[in-house]
Amino acid sequence: MQSKRILVTGANGQLGMEMRILGAVAPNEYIFTDVEELDITDKKAVEDFVCQNNIQIIVNCAAYTNVDRAEEDEATAERINAEAVRNLAEAAKRMDGTLFHISTDYVFGGEGNTPRTEDMPLDPQGAYGRTKLHGEQAIAEVGCKAIIIRTAWLYSEFGKNFLLTMLRLTKEKPAINVVFDQVGTPTYAGDLALTIFSIIEGDMYAGNEGVYHFSNEGVCSWYDFAQEIATAMGHKECKISPCHSDEFPSKVKRPAYSVLDKSKIKRTFGVEIPHWRESMYYCLKRIVAQQTQQS
Repeated sequence: MQSKRILVTGANGQLGMEMRILGAVAPNEYIFTDVEELDITDKKAVEDFVCQNNIQIIVNCAAYTNVDRAEEDEATAERINAEAVRNLAEAAKRMDGTLFHISTDYVFGGEGNTPRTEDMPLDPQGAYGRTKLHGEQAIAEVGCKAIIIRTAWLYSEFGKNFLLTMLRLTKEKPAINVVFDQVGTPTYAGDLALTIFSIIEGDMYAGNEGVYHFSNEGVCSWYDFAQEIATAMGHKECKISPCHSDEFPSKVKRPAYSVLDKSKIKRTFGVEIPHWRESMYYCLKRIVAQQTQQS
């Protein structure tokens, strides 16, 4: 069987880095780009790159993810989270290819206490959520073959994320406050990457286009997550105290409840999803191993 050519955008981000690891051992050919190699906001550049490289699948890991800054610079967030997505969708359609696109729990309002299914009403509360929803809508308007995966609370050993921040703070500070009134599920980027990789390598995407949810299993608050990180790493000297969200003034109303229902992706693709605590330990082990190698 002839190997496929797969473009992964945003390849220097958390999810993109995990896709690099998997792509290195794949039967298919993965081409990794970030903004230096391909500016996805440039419609002609995207079209030329996809056509010239005979790309059959695009995995869009690129996004403007600074939730606070998006409130002050919604135009840039819109360009990356919506207009660029339209460019990728149009290029995929021209090649009769498939677009994998990563979206977010922020497209929901964040109220209530029922796990979010794919068909629940969407009500983004800020610029980041609005621009990500516009990206989803752009794909629908273009009408390319696409799998949209909404995720939440993403972390890894790469880039900037909550887990890495807590590792540093609980090691350096005698005490920290962490919000306990926002509930969701930490999602290890390696698990999401493996799911995308498995769908592609297993040729399971054709005929299964649509919107899906993916996060790890289980539920916790940010406070619970911070406690687990500190305990796992033996950072016992730092006192972690629960606090309310309004103790951290922000222009953004973050979802109070963002647990995603994963029934559809598990049923459709036979995905087995680890509990968030299990994946957290795995990620921490990888971080410790890297630190050991570097020392």
